[in-house]
Amino acid sequence: MTSRDLILNQLKEHAQVVAMPAPWVSHRDFADLADQFEQALTAVHGEVIRTDGLDEAVSALAELLTGLGVKTAVANSEPPLDSLDLPTAFPSIQWHIVEQTAGNLREFCVFADVGISSGDAGLAETGSVIISSGPGKSRLATLLPPVHIAILPTSKLTSDLFTWTAARQTATPSNITLVSGPSKTADIEQTMAIGVHGPKRFIVILYEA
Repeated sequence: MTSRDLILNQLKEHAQVVAMPAPWVSHRDFADLADQFEQALTAVHGEVIRTDGLDEAVSALAELLTGLGVKTAVANSEPPLDSLDLPTAFPSIQWHIVEQTAGNLREFCVFADVGISSGDAGLAETGSVIISSGPGKSRLATLLPPVHIAILPTSKLTSDLFTWTAARQTATPSNITLVSGPSKTADIEQTMAIGVHGPKRFIVILYEA
């Protein structure tokens, strides 16, 4: 008997049946997920715009783009953005739609005024938006431009990360990013700096759906 066989036999002799843990039950009970999400995100220097529906969300987006003086914008091609036809809705802006527009996405994002995405979920506990990898999505659109706008329906709000994970019915994407406000960093003296390693503004347009 080899040393390997000896070790495996010993492991088999001491093998135990372990019961699977019970399904996750969140301890977080928020009276209003949207209110809690807004409160949590605002506390970390993020911004939330509340609207009654997608049409109002598009109107809010138009006001933002005008107010910011946006000339170039990059957007992920994902619901609900893929139903809006942004280049037609905002013809005065030069657009790059991920996986639809020809050209170098990285170079465009470096000089883009704003990046627009949706999200897989919004976590009320921390005010975070979960953004995953997948077709029509690029991290460049959400990391390189100085302003990141996420358009998110209230139906995608959940209490916390563990609840969202437990409720997933599909395989986990290869990359998941939790965006909790604008990019923040601090030096050894704990002096906070915003927008050094990513967007300096993070705005969520939250619409009822």
